[in-house]
Amino acid sequence: MRVAVVGASGAVGQEFLKVLEQRNFPLDELVLFGSGRSAGKKYMFRGKELTVKELQHNDDFRDIDIALTSAGGSVSKEFAETITKHGAIMIDNSSAFRMDEDVPLVVPEVNAEDAKNAPRNIIANPNCTTIQMVVALNAIEKISHIKRAHVSTYQAASGAGAKGMQELEDQFKKIAEGKDVDVAAFQYQLAMNLIPQVDVFADDDYTKEELKMYNETRKIMHSDVLVSATCVRVPILRAHSEAVWVETEEPVSPEQAREAFKTGEGIVLMDNIAEKEYPMPLLLAGRDEVFVGRVRKDLSNPNGLTFWCVSDQIRKGAALNAVQIAEYLIK
Repeated sequence: MRVAVVGASGAVGQEFLKVLEQRNFPLDELVLFGSGRSAGKKYMFRGKELTVKELQHNDDFRDIDIALTSAGGSVSKEFAETITKHGAIMIDNSSAFRMDEDVPLVVPEVNAEDAKNAPRNIIANPNCTTIQMVVALNAIEKISHIKRAHVSTYQAASGAGAKGMQELEDQFKKIAEGKDVDVAAFQYQLAMNLIPQVDVFADDDYTKEELKMYNETRKIMHSDVLVSATCVRVPILRAHSEAVWVETEEPVSPEQAREAFKTGEGIVLMDNIAEKEYPMPLLLAGRDEVFVGRVRKDLSNPNGLTFWCVSDQIRKGAALNAVQIAEYLIK
């Protein structure tokens, strides 16, 4: 089993290395690829030093079985044929192929079997906010069909990669020193602020991030669920949070929902308000699961339920989900 990581120097690429090692992924050789700027960088994996190769249009992927790619949509589109032409399965973390009909969009806890049908040898990793929401929604869907979901997201700087995380840290440091801050990774200063825009605006005044949650949820869940999202960038380093309201065909009690979350795959229920126990990104960065709490009835809808969820954007929202897809294929 030979595995490649494309975009090895980025935040998700680095997390790929951690997840593969921590989960003892069954590989015989790992090959790292990156841009011309990253080529030559060295990283440790299982006690060995690996050197990043420059991603080029050649036959470097001839003997690769699985390629985990996180180098941006334009790179994925340009190099997809180069990566897959000799039979490698490309598990892509960008948005390049997510809505293509002949590319499965997979969250293993929800629709793992879709990964078996990849005619182009490409499997898409969904958007980070969608991943954690559908893991939670899937538990409710097993009780009663979800007709609608409204969601407000609270997205960490990690969604903009390593540069976003570094910019937030630098801004806090400069504010503490009384200096002017630099703004490059986000539309405005993120430290001490909230930005109600993630990605660019579409013609209907929703952002692309918000539309991803609508379209991707329906594709992953094979559902007609209607999703309306407002996505907000918050001054948190990593781990996204979401407030979710769902409307089901039949009423679902909070007790039923808690039991479903408690037994749901990939979910940890943290819902003890008497002890002020609920999910928070400060405590859950670096964890693999989707954490759910604040489960309660929607006061405005007899068939409504609302809950809060938190998950690490770089792990379950990106690297871990891709590795889980690869594990499923091997299994």
